[in-house]
Amino acid sequence: MTDLNPQAKHMADESMVRNLDAQARAIWPQEVELIRRYGLPPDIQILDAGCGTGEGASRLAELFPQSRVLGVDILDHHLELARRRYAALASRVRFEHRSIYELDLPDASFDLVACRHVLHSIPFPDRVIAELVRVTKPGGRLHLIPEDYGMLHFQKGAVDPKEFWDEVPARFGEQTQTDLNIGRNVFTHFVALGLEDITMDYVVVDTVRVPRETFAAIITAWRDGYAEVSAEVSRFSVEQTTAYFNQMIANILDPKGYATWMVPVASARVPRGRR
Repeated sequence: MTDLNPQAKHMADESMVRNLDAQARAIWPQEVELIRRYGLPPDIQILDAGCGTGEGASRLAELFPQSRVLGVDILDHHLELARRRYAALASRVRFEHRSIYELDLPDASFDLVACRHVLHSIPFPDRVIAELVRVTKPGGRLHLIPEDYGMLHFQKGAVDPKEFWDEVPARFGEQTQTDLNIGRNVFTHFVALGLEDITMDYVVVDTVRVPRETFAAIITAWRDGYAEVSAEVSRFSVEQTTAYFNQMIANILDPKGYATWMVPVASARVPRGRR
């Protein structure tokens, strides 16, 4: 049987808490403008599927000040951290243990369903997207950040990070039955599900738009959480995978250097006549 959470160990590592915080700080300033474009009213029902430590759910609650937000995840310590961090929003934001494969929530419950930084880490993303569609109201919107590890670009130094990104995601995906290029494939899943008004946009996390320290914090957290497993699935040693990550970090922090991560943001509307 396929493991539905093959990255459980890595998601539970303390590096993931740092990663989620840095990613939110890097991505949200551009992401929020895309969400505003949906033209949703302030009093909507929102689901944050795979909410982690609550960075997205809390920001969505602040963006829609009369909304109610449900954040769901399967890591209880992340949920507890979210509850503590965002206790001031507890009247409108709650966090619950639920699987995004089977949410056990009524059909057509939410006006906006977000799923950020999750689909690349799990098998059967089509099943998850279908479940998210099920709980979205007719006329409601899906808002996904499906990562794509072919969209990271760094300058080479003592080592060339392109060698790492050309090999490791493919090998890791084979080992875990996950699609680390889901960012470019989610459009096809939307079409297969009969969704409308499909948009594909990109948040540009680079050394021009995002503070270098914030961008570097993301890669540092990835190194701390994934250097060892990257070595396990590839021809590189732990020392080599660490050296690749360190080159990426040095590239980002170099005032004369340029690096970028193109982060897909996929959205679609559930047809109004759908039941």
